[in-house]
Amino acid sequence: MTRARVAALLAALGAAVLLVPGARADQQRDPQLEGVLRKAIAHAQCFTDQYDSAVWYTLMEPRLRTLVKDKDERLEILKEVYCETRRPGETRLQPGLVMAVIDIESRFNRWAVSSAGAVGLMQVMPFWPEKLGLHRYDLVHVAPNVHMGCAILRFYIRYEHNDVRRALARYNGSVGRRDYADLVVNDWLRWNGADDLGYPRAGAAH
Repeated sequence: MTRARVAALLAALGAAVLLVPGARADQQRDPQLEGVLRKAIAHAQCFTDQYDSAVWYTLMEPRLRTLVKDKDERLEILKEVYCETRRPGETRLQPGLVMAVIDIESRFNRWAVSSAGAVGLMQVMPFWPEKLGLHRYDLVHVAPNVHMGCAILRFYIRYEHNDVRRALARYNGSVGRRDYADLVVNDWLRWNGADDLGYPRAGAAH
């Protein structure tokens, strides 16, 4: 698909607002986030453990088939989630947690647009690509959306001192309420098959 076609489709989505249950990420206006996202975009190379990655693909790919029909897109999502949760030099995220966030935010629909204008798998606000020297249509692509979404989630987990529920509420813009965090944590059980491969959690959900 050409860039012009992607841009036209995204513009159409923006006009119609494709509402997806749970597609309601917050405004992502924290001043420190720009530096975090610049780093996430600039350093996206992935080094993985072959055994762990094989376990991850084997467990997750069948579960994703009902939500993502295209095989190449399924594998790309799994690759980017696996890589981003193990980004060198950063606190590791649990891949199952990231899958749960994507599930609740967009149901793995990379074309999802929220009522607030957030776009893509992890519902990233559309002003970020322009700030980072990218294009708005990059948000409907798997890799940049997952890079930015994971960076935002990691930022809020650190901000909330590893309290995953509070970080999720901040990610979603629902601080002080439990409904969104409960949805994600409950969904996490569905996607946590490879979360305990021998490294510590970023934070306990409590």
